[in-house]
Amino acid sequence: MEQAANVFRTWDDQHGGGLARKAVIGQLNEVADLLRDSHPHEVSVRLFHVMAQLAKIAATMSWDCGMQTAAQKYYVMSLQASTPGEDKPFGASVLASMARQLLYLDQPQDALELIRLALDGVRSTATPRLRAMLHTREAWSYAKMGRAESFKRATGNAEEAFSAIGSCDPDPDWITYFDAAELAGVTGGRYLELAHRDSRFAGDALDHIRRAVALRQRSSMRSLALDQVGLAYAHLISGDLDEAVTVGNAAADTAGQVQSDRVRVQLREFYLEIETRKDPVVAPLQQHIRETLAR
Repeated sequence: MEQAANVFRTWDDQHGGGLARKAVIGQLNEVADLLRDSHPHEVSVRLFHVMAQLAKIAATMSWDCGMQTAAQKYYVMSLQASTPGEDKPFGASVLASMARQLLYLDQPQDALELIRLALDGVRSTATPRLRAMLHTREAWSYAKMGRAESFKRATGNAEEAFSAIGSCDPDPDWITYFDAAELAGVTGGRYLELAHRDSRFAGDALDHIRRAVALRQRSSMRSLALDQVGLAYAHLISGDLDEAVTVGNAAADTAGQVQSDRVRVQLREFYLEIETRKDPVVAPLQQHIRETLAR
């Protein structure tokens, strides 16, 4: 079951949540059935930990499919299971995922409160990689609120924590996704949010998202698609329409290979933005995106 959780997590990262969600929920129900029986303490702890991981994966897959209420239910289940699973760092990662969902729902203050709770709970136990991830969620909250200086400070904390990776014990499997590409992609995406308010941030967005695309494992198709849509948007804000079209076509190609509502929403928003550009150069890209979204 522990191996199954790792397999499902990898599948979600590579392909999106649409295809494997039911299988994850089936495995989760099986673990819940096992926990109705009595077990030695060590076995119970491991079962609760597996339950927490599977519930978090089910939550992320539900959210990725646009099923917000179901995602919230599974996140709460994961958080509850992490306590008897004796894993505070994993509980902090669940709070970070709940915060991310709130950020997509335009509730940055609530998201920030969850991240502060997560940071306080693992101040002495978090690995540098986990601290870096939590600080990027903190920075995301500030960017969403338009608080540029607070965003930069939190981003600096994330980069400082990330630079310390390798100086302590190995990370658990569930946080290893947060690599240099993820740090660059998340940071670039937040600079892009600031650039929507102030185009002077577009250059920072371009630098970070370009780095993310260059570093991103091609197996992480959903993250790559999100990076590419963000990069196309940054070129658009910078006034480089030709490059926005080139990258936009690459984003549409990648988006067609994943089952992700998040990717489709972002691609659709980009489509609506280029639709306002009355330039014939965007017409083929518009057609390409329409075909991708129609699949």
